[in-house]
Amino acid sequence: MTDFLLELRSEEIPARMQAGARADLEKLFRKEMDAAGVALGQITVWSTPRRLALIANGLPDTTEAVSDETKGPATSAPDQALEGFLRKTGLTKDQLEVRDVKGKPTYFAIIEKPGRATRDVLADAIPAIVRAFPWPKSQRWGAASISTESLRWVRPLSGIVAIFGEDLVECEVGGIRSGYATRGHRFHAPGEITIGGAHDYARKLSACHVIVDHVERQDLIRDEARNVAAAAGLTLVEDEGLVIENAGLTEWPVPLLGRFDEAFLEVPPEVIQLTARVNQKYFVCEDASGALANAFVCTANIDAVDGGEGIVAGNRKVLAARLSDARFFWEQDRKTPLSTQAEKLGRITFHEKLGTLADKVERVAKLAEWLASEGIVPNCDPALARQAAELCKADLVTEMVGEFPELQGLMGGYYAHAEGLPDAVADAIRDHYKPVGQGDDVPTAPLTVAVSLADKLDTLIGFYFAAEYPTGSKDPFALRRAAIAIANLLTANNIRISLKSAIWKAASEIALSFMTTGKSPVRTHQQRFLINEFFNNSGQVSSIALSDKRLSALPDQVLITETLLLEFFADRLKVQQREAGVRHDLIDAVFALGGEDDLVRLLARVHALQAFVATEDGANLLAGYKRAANILRKENWQGIEAELSQTGEEDPLSEVDDPDLAVVIAAKMADRHAAERGLTYTPEPAENALLDALDSAEPEAAAAVAREDFAAAMSALASLRAPIDGFFDTVTVNDADPAKRAARLALLDRFRAAVHTVADFSRIEG
Repeated sequence: MTDFLLELRSEEIPARMQAGARADLEKLFRKEMDAAGVALGQITVWSTPRRLALIANGLPDTTEAVSDETKGPATSAPDQALEGFLRKTGLTKDQLEVRDVKGKPTYFAIIEKPGRATRDVLADAIPAIVRAFPWPKSQRWGAASISTESLRWVRPLSGIVAIFGEDLVECEVGGIRSGYATRGHRFHAPGEITIGGAHDYARKLSACHVIVDHVERQDLIRDEARNVAAAAGLTLVEDEGLVIENAGLTEWPVPLLGRFDEAFLEVPPEVIQLTARVNQKYFVCEDASGALANAFVCTANIDAVDGGEGIVAGNRKVLAARLSDARFFWEQDRKTPLSTQAEKLGRITFHEKLGTLADKVERVAKLAEWLASEGIVPNCDPALARQAAELCKADLVTEMVGEFPELQGLMGGYYAHAEGLPDAVADAIRDHYKPVGQGDDVPTAPLTVAVSLADKLDTLIGFYFAAEYPTGSKDPFALRRAAIAIANLLTANNIRISLKSAIWKAASEIALSFMTTGKSPVRTHQQRFLINEFFNNSGQVSSIALSDKRLSALPDQVLITETLLLEFFADRLKVQQREAGVRHDLIDAVFALGGEDDLVRLLARVHALQAFVATEDGANLLAGYKRAANILRKENWQGIEAELSQTGEEDPLSEVDDPDLAVVIAAKMADRHAAERGLTYTPEPAENALLDALDSAEPEAAAAVAREDFAAAMSALASLRAPIDGFFDTVTVNDADPAKRAARLALLDRFRAAVHTVADFSRIEG
């Protein structure tokens, strides 16, 4: 068994592409080896800015013989099809096999490939790997680049090292021949280094100031950055993404601490951190109090003779220029009130069907005010909710957010505080984008919740109203994320709202965005009147409105939006709750009842249902339910009236033929008791027991559901477990007497309906 080393050396590979390149190199290598029948052991892939390296341990010296099988045309196919297949495989007709495929005789080509020397296989595989490499961006270079057939690589490829054991794997790609020689660090060891094989590759490069293992470089940067910060009495602000990026920019990383002018600390700390991170790839530090310090950690790529003083000084100058720009933006933006900035939003199109950003802000403001005034978001001032919503997008037109879009919302909060707006308004502007994704903090301040919820409802309902739905893996407007954010806001803050009412309220404002001509809103008083009339009358369109083609489409449009959005929320909840350990079928079981569009109540019901079905009573009741449902389905149950109409039974309280007979009187008394329950016969004991249990459990479960005590509702249903078991053990449902059969089917239907007060058990698996 022999080890193989492959190094592909080039000019600088962008740090952001290196992880993908490592994965692609291993994938392509495995594909080539699998096709050749080479058994693979451990594979290690490394990257630096100037090289990709792969080491495959324990390769066989020769490959196994393999049989390559190719399916051809049917024997009944035209001669031209067979001729094409023979040309493709290089065989003659008498060399083909005929096999039966789904009843049709079909040609197959079986080509036996003898074993080969693995070194020869590798020599063929390397050019194939290089030419098939899927770089996100690549280039041609040199005189050969005039041809579209010339080699493409992320940056000009300059060398190939390919060693199998200690033997060179000879190959050539785009005029570059493989060899034993590579190069070390660009400055510390720029000359050629002869590699003996996979066993000494990393050691020889390390001696020449190249740490080829990217994980080792990451660990070094992480640890040394902490150390240099700690030596200055500071704490490094951890940033794993920056660790990985710096490791992708250096072959011999040396973290160094520098200082910048304290005067820059008047700029918000997030701006300083983002400036240092995005523009310069620097870490920032905090002092003992947790405040941002006037310090940064940069990562050099050399061991400087002066200990890095010159490098730090140069980086300090560059950072100072960047921070000066940031301070200028900060000072300029504060000269203009947010209300004035917001006026510029009318120039920015939010979406061609939904108007400008100013249109969206107005809709969000009305929706936030409604959420507050209706008490849907408790303890929220409607006037402040409107004010915060009207200003929440104003920072999008500021200089700072234009430079750093990542700071949207955050800068609006800073500017609101700076101009003396109420703290609650400033905080709502700052946090109204939250929660952005799973794991993000969910706002709890009432004003922030109102604005955040209004913003996300408008986005989600607006795009659905405009028929811009997410499809497959495509979700350009992040509607899935918006739905999860809405669910998190509602459940974390126990906000009780009907999704249907929210859809209709938001749609009443969104509809106005559709009443446009070209790019300029043309909203006549008549159009406003008709739209308001439509929504205020629960979707009833007047004869006047019907004459406007755009308005006459509103009823269907809103109902389609409502239906699709409720299905969308159900799907999103399944995904979200599955990660929280909640079964998706239980969410289906609750949604299937219909009319349940309060997410807080829905999830409370789901959680109670999950706890119940996990108990013995729950499992047995589910089994009883499914048995009852199966019987009703097999009997095609149409209802008690349809069944009794076929029996011809008389009223059980009709005159007794022989009142002197005690036994007849006793029987009629029993029939009277049965009639009070809708029966025309004397029920069996188990039947009576189930009737008694239902008489008790039905109102108890219904009352518990009404007061949203779903655990109590489950407990009431649990009392039906023993009676339904006893019923099935001793009572014949399909009795020969049509009246008994009808009544017992009706009883099972009643049992099923009682269970459905909590959930549709037919949707529950198991």
